[in-house]
Amino acid sequence: MTPSRFAKKAGAAVAVTAAGALAVTGLAHAGPIGPEADVPGSRTGAAGPGTSGARGDRPVPPDGATTTRPNILMFTVDDMTVGDLPHMPKLNRLVVDRGVRLSQGTAPTPICVPARASLLTGQYAHNHGAVTISGAGGGFEAFRDDDTLPVWLRRAGYETYFSGKYLNGYGMRDRRYVPPGWTGWRGSIDLSTYGFRNTRYNVDGRVVTEPAHNSDVLNGYTTEVIGDRARSRKPWFLWTNFVAPHHGGRHESDDPPGSLVKTTMPATRDRNTFRHLGLPRDPEMWTDGGSPWASKKAPRRFRAAVREAHQQRIESLQSVDDAVGAAVAKLRRSGQLRNTYIIFTSDNGYLVGHHNRVGKLVPFDRSVRIPMVVRGPGIPQGRTVATPTTNPDLAVTIAAIAGARPGRTVDGVDMLPYWRSRTGYDRVVPIAAYPLRGGRTASYSGIRYGAWTYVRTKRGKEVLFDRARDPGELRNRARQPRYAATLRMLRAMDRAYRDCAGSSCPGTETFVPR
Repeated sequence: MTPSRFAKKAGAAVAVTAAGALAVTGLAHAGPIGPEADVPGSRTGAAGPGTSGARGDRPVPPDGATTTRPNILMFTVDDMTVGDLPHMPKLNRLVVDRGVRLSQGTAPTPICVPARASLLTGQYAHNHGAVTISGAGGGFEAFRDDDTLPVWLRRAGYETYFSGKYLNGYGMRDRRYVPPGWTGWRGSIDLSTYGFRNTRYNVDGRVVTEPAHNSDVLNGYTTEVIGDRARSRKPWFLWTNFVAPHHGGRHESDDPPGSLVKTTMPATRDRNTFRHLGLPRDPEMWTDGGSPWASKKAPRRFRAAVREAHQQRIESLQSVDDAVGAAVAKLRRSGQLRNTYIIFTSDNGYLVGHHNRVGKLVPFDRSVRIPMVVRGPGIPQGRTVATPTTNPDLAVTIAAIAGARPGRTVDGVDMLPYWRSRTGYDRVVPIAAYPLRGGRTASYSGIRYGAWTYVRTKRGKEVLFDRARDPGELRNRARQPRYAATLRMLRAMDRAYRDCAGSSCPGTETFVPR
């Protein structure tokens, strides 16, 4: 879309209230338009397909579906990129082909702790306060977990279960601490979380060491809970949080030097099964593009090391794929599959040679955009949904599915009707990042809207990417005159939304049909 067409569609001005809050009036409209105006217009789920129309009410099941409240199974992984998804055949066959692929899954703050805290709260990082990994605002110690998704679900009558990685730093002060709201708890204790073998788990207040690969341990935990719940009359929510494909584990003979790049640890059966896999062929591979976050040079030795790291990342995801397959099989055998939502996503994306980098926490598409797929009651089969869904949205949507009322003021929206709709929507998504080792002042803030990414650094440098014309984000358009109107619009959005909270964050009133 050209800047002039964008300005005409979006409007020429942003109106911010005296309280510093709201609204992008040029983007707001009374509701969805066209023949499929079937989507609600409120943050927590007003009337629309599959909803009752009242905040906190559970969805109305489609014709022929059970009236029992649905179960919810969420799988998350650590540092998986959208390019990794084709390498998981069981996930694709059992979830993607039987549900929807959310092609614009988005991590507004693309790093472990803030992303997971958003999954627990429905809030952007600047509101839940766990903005980074360690130091000020960092890790488990920075997060208030007394009013989170499992607490809301328990109040609504759900049983709630967790297994795997929690927030960085969990268990280092008190190995037996169980966060509020969980019926069953099996959280891995740092720093053993990243060892992949001999991981220590807090199992409902009892510390247990498991010698097997931790993806296989979580596989067993997940199927055990599913089997046990088949005899329960209560609906359940189960979150299994894998550490793969995050780096960790012991050094192996084919690993590159750690000074070049850190590698992960596949299960023994999966080692070297992707030995011939090359790196992605995306346009931003091994080039800098002139942005503040791109490295200038990638020596050949580094490129070879990244290829090996990429291979091992894909190999480590095979045991996760096995776990997804085992869970679906257990759901089917126990008669629970038809009444269970299955959500699979990552905390953030990851660069493997993109822009000469390895890692995350940058505003590039491969860092911010995450794999996200959903299967469940009323979800279409084999469809791609382009309306963005964020980490905060998932918490709000799960609460809405369960008929639970959030105890916090949430920033996300209920996306279930949008997952079911044939209409795709562009929406405003605020993005931000914070210093890795502590600090509550954002390193950058910005906006993703449609094919645009706008970012302003702490030092005031502006970057504008037109991903429609430049999918590799190799050209900064911020100083090009033809993009001046777009730059002004997105700059105003950033000012309006960088500190938003609740209703002052962009809700469904800013959704625009594609």
